[in-house]
Amino acid sequence: MTEHKNAFGQPIGFPVPGWTARPRPPRTAMIGRFCRVEPLDPARHAADLFAANSDDAKGRNWTYLFVDAFADLVSYRAWLEKMVAGDDPLFHAIVDAATGKPVGVATFMRIDPAPGVIEVGNINFSPRLQRKPAATESMYLMMRRVFDELGYRRYEWKCDSLNTPSRVAAIRLGFTYEGQFAQALVYKGRNRDTAWYSITDLEWPDIKTAFERWLDPANFDAEGRQRTKLLTPARVAK
Repeated sequence: MTEHKNAFGQPIGFPVPGWTARPRPPRTAMIGRFCRVEPLDPARHAADLFAANSDDAKGRNWTYLFVDAFADLVSYRAWLEKMVAGDDPLFHAIVDAATGKPVGVATFMRIDPAPGVIEVGNINFSPRLQRKPAATESMYLMMRRVFDELGYRRYEWKCDSLNTPSRVAAIRLGFTYEGQFAQALVYKGRNRDTAWYSITDLEWPDIKTAFERWLDPANFDAEGRQRTKLLTPARVAK
């Protein structure tokens, strides 16, 4: 990238002409071929999400989330109703296009329109969504909203540094590892060192191309298995 300097010869950041604060994410659905990502409505989604999460009998999916698995639908729905009352985090249900049932949750969070920064978080993919094309497509749909629809400059992914599946997923999806924040949080009575990842608007066009190549119907056989893996370009963090 070209180095920019001020009148004193000091290095400065590159210009961002005409920049204005970005809109906040709308409460509308994002529709793909394998799934639909829509604002979470406990009345419509809670029961099916609870059933899908119940396939994770030991509650392993909840290890690195801020709450543990819920013992019953009543408590789960009550928690969801509390979560959807605000705009940040903005909870979404991931609905399987084949069954019409919600099978996962993800949010837009730490929404900062002024610099155009937003994070994806609270990701909870039930066993019915894990390792399915819909899981990958849901993340693409959320990225596409952030960059193409809303014009944000930076999309973040953060996780417990010990959460290996999340760290692997971030890299696969095109996020670049930027570093680790020691003792960043205390949750569930324990320490969390937080690993930070990001995608910028400058990187998005190449990452988008990789997603669209992977999502092309020709990339899947008659049983819905991928022919080639998702290969997103990676930035080397400095």
